[in-house]
Amino acid sequence: MSDTSRPLLALVWMLGAAASFSAMAVAGRALYVEMNTFELMLYRSIIGFAIVCLLIWRSAKGFDQVRTSRFDQHIKRNVVHFTAQNFWFYGIAVIPLSQLVALEFTNPIFVALLAPLLLSEVMTRWRILAALLGFIGVLIVAQPGVAPLSLGHAAGLGAAIGFALNTIFTKKIMAVDTVLCVLFWMTLMQALFGFVFSLPGGIPLPSATSGPWLIVVGVCGLTAHYCLTSALGAAPATIVSPMEFIRLPIMALVGMLLYDEPIVAAVFVGGAIILAGNLLNVRAEQHRQRSAARSS
Repeated sequence: MSDTSRPLLALVWMLGAAASFSAMAVAGRALYVEMNTFELMLYRSIIGFAIVCLLIWRSAKGFDQVRTSRFDQHIKRNVVHFTAQNFWFYGIAVIPLSQLVALEFTNPIFVALLAPLLLSEVMTRWRILAALLGFIGVLIVAQPGVAPLSLGHAAGLGAAIGFALNTIFTKKIMAVDTVLCVLFWMTLMQALFGFVFSLPGGIPLPSATSGPWLIVVGVCGLTAHYCLTSALGAAPATIVSPMEFIRLPIMALVGMLLYDEPIVAAVFVGGAIILAGNLLNVRAEQHRQRSAARSS
């Protein structure tokens, strides 16, 4: 561990991320009564765009930083992220919150599997083992043959794959563009996507009930990712990655208290196995990087 690592600060940021994701999940489920996922994404992106524009306006570089030479990659990234986020909001509405979070833990494993194809990285035996552990964890969480599978489970895995692709595309873009540039094009493009897909059924105006929930979704969508990024800045991934598990009991508790969802041991066991696969892959990758640095 480096001298600059601050694990307690990272834990505080991860608690903030967990709180943001939990609030967004509750708000998303409340909004699903009045809006479909496209309409929800439209309003979420409009709110996010307004916040991002304010931050850019107040930043030193101003709006000059939204110029990009990788516009095509921004389009590709946002198509994938928009699709994944719609899957996530749909999953929130139809399956227990704890199951959705456990399935979402497979995101880093899909990154490890897809990176060799999209980033020309090496497929190692550790990545294969991590993927195998992730697959076993998913089977334990979903319990096929024991509990009925639904489109919600497929949506949860679809969201994880989409978020994995989003991570890979973001990694490419961040080599050139700033965080605020990425957020600017994300919120702008996804507002346009939401508008186009919402048009056929008509776009409902926010009601007195849905308005506050939309603000929660818009704000927490940004704070969740800000907290995750800050946690990784405070401590190495090997320390931050296990902290992801904090979200599972928190979401399970929210589901139990607000929606009478049962707390199922299999979800925690499967989630722990998926997380173990993630941690194994992170440690193997850091070991590979240290070995490469010593040999260079």
